[in-house]
Amino acid sequence: MKSIIENSLLQSHSYVDYRNHIKDLLKEGKSTGKEQSEALTHYSELNEARMNRLEKTVNISTEIIQKLNQLNGDYVWLVISEGWCGDAAQVLPVIYQMVEVSNKINLKIVFRDENEDLMNLFLSNGTKSIPKLIILDKNTLEVLGDFGPRPIGAKQLILDYKSKHGIVDETAKTNLQLWYLHDKGFSIQKEILDLKFGKFLRKVRKK
Repeated sequence: MKSIIENSLLQSHSYVDYRNHIKDLLKEGKSTGKEQSEALTHYSELNEARMNRLEKTVNISTEIIQKLNQLNGDYVWLVISEGWCGDAAQVLPVIYQMVEVSNKINLKIVFRDENEDLMNLFLSNGTKSIPKLIILDKNTLEVLGDFGPRPIGAKQLILDYKSKHGIVDETAKTNLQLWYLHDKGFSIQKEILDLKFGKFLRKVRKK
């Protein structure tokens, strides 16, 4: 596992480089990933608008900032993503803003289709669902936890819809985007810190 993670980190991008790469591809009428289609390019264009908006509106709560500042050690947050992914467009800007308020986390992003070995280590119910956040100890590259592709509330919304209608259609996708809009990124923040970091913080409070 460690060698796969090391190789993926060598191919990783900063958040800014990730955004710029997607923008450059869109200028050519392309999306990221092996598959190319008008639909994927269209979704990528929608996601660009979403991410631009979220970068300006995402609010990291005071409580989350305090917890991030209490972290002990240095971390790499490695995210598997693609530009056409609607969930990634909602989750990545929140992760980025969390990293921006901490001096203990380094954010790296890789494209799923270019990192199949890594993706296969972090499947969700056997599927290559993204985004997937992998939390690593910066010094040892030990995997401390992972999050994704969606927060619990968003995941349940899709499960309920699929159970009722049998498919995930455009209505379901619209409902999902509305869920993210109303949640304002707070579930993402909480669930990430309830991973390795939540355990650490509970120990701190007991002292």
